[in-house]
Amino acid sequence: MPATVEADPTGPGGPGGSVDVVSLGESMVTFLPSRPGRLADVPSFTRTIGGAESNVACALAAAGHTVKWISRVGADGFGDHLVEAIGAYGVDTSAVRRDADGRPTGIYFRTATDRSTTAHEVAYYRAGSAASAMSPKTMDRADLFSGRVLHLSGITAALSGDCLALMRELSERRAGRPLLSFDVNHRPALWRDDSGPRELLDLARGADLVFVGDDEAAQLWDLHSPEAIREALPEPAVLVVKAGADGATAFVRDPATDTGSGTDTVTSVPALAVDVVAPVGAGDAFAAGFLSATLRDLPTAARLRHGHLMAAAVLTDAGDVCVPPARAHADRLAALDDAAWGTLRLGPGWTSGAEEPGQRQEAVPTS
Repeated sequence: MPATVEADPTGPGGPGGSVDVVSLGESMVTFLPSRPGRLADVPSFTRTIGGAESNVACALAAAGHTVKWISRVGADGFGDHLVEAIGAYGVDTSAVRRDADGRPTGIYFRTATDRSTTAHEVAYYRAGSAASAMSPKTMDRADLFSGRVLHLSGITAALSGDCLALMRELSERRAGRPLLSFDVNHRPALWRDDSGPRELLDLARGADLVFVGDDEAAQLWDLHSPEAIREALPEPAVLVVKAGADGATAFVRDPATDTGSGTDTVTSVPALAVDVVAPVGAGDAFAAGFLSATLRDLPTAARLRHGHLMAAAVLTDAGDVCVPPARAHADRLAALDDAAWGTLRLGPGWTSGAEEPGQRQEAVPTS
């Protein structure tokens, strides 16, 4: 069993927290293309929702956890749609604030291609959005600290100076703070200057649980191995380094040792073979799966497997958010032996939950 990751039991984020997870960040109305191609060539789009932190919130709520999403939206129809759509997943949206000063809800358009390729296009209309006005003065700490876990991402830090100030404050280690989960989520186009690498490193050092892609670490900090990333980030009790199709590695520090010292338990789990429908949202889904398993105090390998399974759920669906597999279904797959795990291939519809092994909608042996 890995070191147990818990919030400070003396604070509002301890076992008595009102919800399992509070997720803070901007969500936007997302327009998905009706077909592949350049944005200039796509004739129509389908409206949905998107935002790293709200994606995590929706996935966790759909998986059976109690979740609160905190943000600011415009006093407009798109803001109405976001609150209603996210609330429909079972997420508590009571702490979402409406902007009274005319700032709009953010929107964006994207192509159907993988974000990591040069063909991928995203057109953001979020500058000056309602969410960019989040700050230590406009956000209620009692709401933010009302869960067992507070989940943040580096996207929020890039939205404005006020948002960065809020993120810095929340990343300060203090009594009563919930377990702080931080997904680096580097978006170079959002940063207004070259401070992103330094700011994101500082924010990650203040967190208890950090998710970072190996590609992000290479681009941000010129770090090229999980071990080098851990050396640069010794403070978090848990560091998860994601390597896409190559899997993920978790470094878990013994809770009896001091912050930034001690020996890690290192666990690596390969990713699953997946028939990809849309290569967007997998990172958020992975974080949700790992957090769900953490809240259930599962072993580290199971946490990583649940991360991979949640990522597979969104990769085999067209949107940024999808309905995850039933818990019993996911638990059964996560409990497979290494050989069986290595032969799984998941395709569209697998989350509906075939109850007998070997059915195509659940798992297909790789060749």
